[in-house]
Amino acid sequence: MASWSEFAADDPRLAEAIRLLMQQYGPGFGYLATVRADGGPRVHPVSPVITDEGLFCFVVDSPKRRDLERDGRYALHSFPPEDSDDEAYVAGRARPVTDRARVARLARSHRAAPHADWRLFEFTVDVAMLARHRTGDRSPADRPGVQVWLDPTGGQQLVGAAASCPGAAA
Repeated sequence: MASWSEFAADDPRLAEAIRLLMQQYGPGFGYLATVRADGGPRVHPVSPVITDEGLFCFVVDSPKRRDLERDGRYALHSFPPEDSDDEAYVAGRARPVTDRARVARLARSHRAAPHADWRLFEFTVDVAMLARHRTGDRSPADRPGVQVWLDPTGGQQLVGAAASCPGAAA
């Protein structure tokens, strides 16, 4: 499991493109998928925080927080842009941030409500994906371009830097 910083160092262009889609409306905005206690999926709108230190999310007491506390697996998908169908996807494991100084610093810089019952989670990156969808008339050769990054330490079959796969479905 790579940190966001490790992923960004390994593939800075892909990380920046994903960050831009996640933060296209100012603060982060996306959909977080978690695993319910019965194994089913649960999807929630969230405001992810992406900094040089990592990928984070402040999560109030809710079913999504209990999902992350019980089973840290997650998937995060960008909100669709107004002018295209481009999309970003990141998946891995969420873990609570326990360093009080780090929590306080991120809470101050991202204006987390001081009296709310939230917990800060850091999201590691096992898989990162960016899909670019062209708009307008499409010819058969004008299919989406997909870039995928798989954590080289995760034992995945495709390893390392982004692979460009024109025509792959997202």
